[in-house]
Amino acid sequence: MSNLLFDEPGPRARRRIRLATVAGVLVLLALLALAVRQFAANGQLAAERWQPYATWPMWRYLLGGLWSTALAAVVAAALSMAAGIALALGRVSRRRAVRLPSAAYVEAVRTVPALLLVYLVLFALPRYGLDLPLFWKLVVPLAVSNAALFAEVFRAGIMSVERGQGEAALALGLSPGQSMRLVVLPQAARRVLPSIVSQSVGLLKDTSLGFVVSYAELLYSGKVLANFNGLLIQTYIVVALVYLVVNASLSALARSLDRSAAGRGGSRRRITRGRRIIRVNR
Repeated sequence: MSNLLFDEPGPRARRRIRLATVAGVLVLLALLALAVRQFAANGQLAAERWQPYATWPMWRYLLGGLWSTALAAVVAAALSMAAGIALALGRVSRRRAVRLPSAAYVEAVRTVPALLLVYLVLFALPRYGLDLPLFWKLVVPLAVSNAALFAEVFRAGIMSVERGQGEAALALGLSPGQSMRLVVLPQAARRVLPSIVSQSVGLLKDTSLGFVVSYAELLYSGKVLANFNGLLIQTYIVVALVYLVVNASLSALARSLDRSAAGRGGSRRRITRGRRIIRVNR
């Protein structure tokens, strides 16, 4: 499943990737050790500065911010996936009037940072009489930005489905639209499910842009909490750990889905080869 959007690296490339990964981890560990040393030297690791985070009121406030983050991410993901499917279908359409605008949207929006879209919704739209609630000031630009990314994911899935699948559906009497909706698109969605989860991880991290519009997501809640208790470093470390746990869990889910899909594909190939052997033996 992972080779839908890029070529599988060869042995030399994999070796370079492993070496770069090891070097990156060593540098990261060195920086972490230096940071811990500096924190200890300045008294930031004292127990009394971390004790407030062993209390329920602190965690209840941060979990409220996490819930707002999750809500914004789920709504933005739903909107961007729906728009992404429509754009992907537009990009593979035979009609130029549909294909060209879809391609133009994807290519244009992919080059625009999500932060710029947030600023456009925050400052430009109110000048034309459209002042959205705080929630939608974050969700709308995220949906607009990620729709282009999901469109490429779904398009890669559609292109990976064997052409004979659609042709067989047409031979059975289905219309081109029914063939795409009932035969090709469900297979494409299953194939790109790990990529969808991975892209959703990026979308979840992008919700931290709610900091700009003062939406009470996790990072903004951490800022308010740090201003209240004066524990700036401790608060942001705790917020970073929460992000780490959530995103690592979603990434593990994506890898699990990828392995499961690869296993099913391997099983189907073995079954096909077995049938061919049986036919030859006969």
